Amino acid sequence: MIQASKHRRSTRSSKMVSWSWKTRTQQILQKKLVREFLAEFMSTYVMMVFGLGSVAHMVLSKKHGSYLAVNLAFGFGVAMGVHVAGNISGAHMNAAVTFANCALGRLPWRKFPVYVLGQFLGSFLAAATIYTLFYTAILHFSGGQLMVTGPVATAGIFATYLPDYMTLWRGFLNEVWLTGMLQLCLFAITDKENNPALPGTQALVIGILVVTIGMSLGMNTGYAINPSRDLPPRIFTFIAGWGKQVFSDGENWWWVPVVAPLLGAYLGGIIYVVFIGSTIPREPPKLEDSVAYEDNRITVSSKMEPHTSMASRLTPVSMNPDNRPSVRLAPTLQESMAQEQF
Repeated sequence: MIQASKHRRSTRSSKMVSWSWKTRTQQILQKKLVREFLAEFMSTYVMMVFGLGSVAHMVLSKKHGSYLAVNLAFGFGVAMGVHVAGNISGAHMNAAVTFANCALGRLPWRKFPVYVLGQFLGSFLAAATIYTLFYTAILHFSGGQLMVTGPVATAGIFATYLPDYMTLWRGFLNEVWLTGMLQLCLFAITDKENNPALPGTQALVIGILVVTIGMSLGMNTGYAINPSRDLPPRIFTFIAGWGKQVFSDGENWWWVPVVAPLLGAYLGGIIYVVFIGSTIPREPPKLEDSVAYEDNRITVSSKMEPHTSMASRLTPVSMNPDNRPSVRLAPTLQESMAQEQF
């Protein structure tokens, strides 16, 4: 009996501990900043798995991969990422986009490290996933050696590298320009005061934007246009065995896909805000007028009602206690207007 009682108490205690742990976990996951971190993590992971997988096909098998396929995979990977996190964090999936939004006052700076950490971890895990899935194919293609340059180089599966015909500073300007185009178009796609993408189509339109940049301007540098896309997989290749050359190759190219996109996104955002966003005429709010007759005088009291038309608010003429006609406004859905005595 004593042992049975102890066993019941122990079971009850373990259930209470388990319930308490689940409650605390749920409370943590319900915090807005935690949900935004997880959204950036998952959306970046989805984008990078599709994107890096397509590059692996192109590098390891000319039969199964192509440059067109890489552009389409990254574009639709971005679209899927927007669906994963669009209404939670905005699905930036790009440290440069997050930086531009913070610098231009559209996102609090306190969220910058949270977003970027989620993006970096998602990208790093995606690189590890592709390495695991294609490990035997990589070794078969390269003869068992993990090379950064040469005919059997495989480091380019994970990060961008400067081609021989490009100089470091030309590559820098290329990345600045491409990321500026990306950010400018992103602001246009999401600007409700201009001509935004139709509701429900934003993810597809943003994906098409990425495909367009890659197919038209991506040859020179591999269009990293995203520190979160390039640096974490590069760090992974260093850890996995490709060595220090992943940082030293191309005149120490590694820092350019980190710094240049930040500058480019900021400049692209400023150009849109200054030359496009600030010049869009804003529709003036409509007036909600209350009209009544008093001793042959008309009194008008105005209230700002931006979304309700005057005609939809008028009720038929009625008689007030002094047998004078008056026109009253019907109450809105959110408030009930008090009858005014005139």
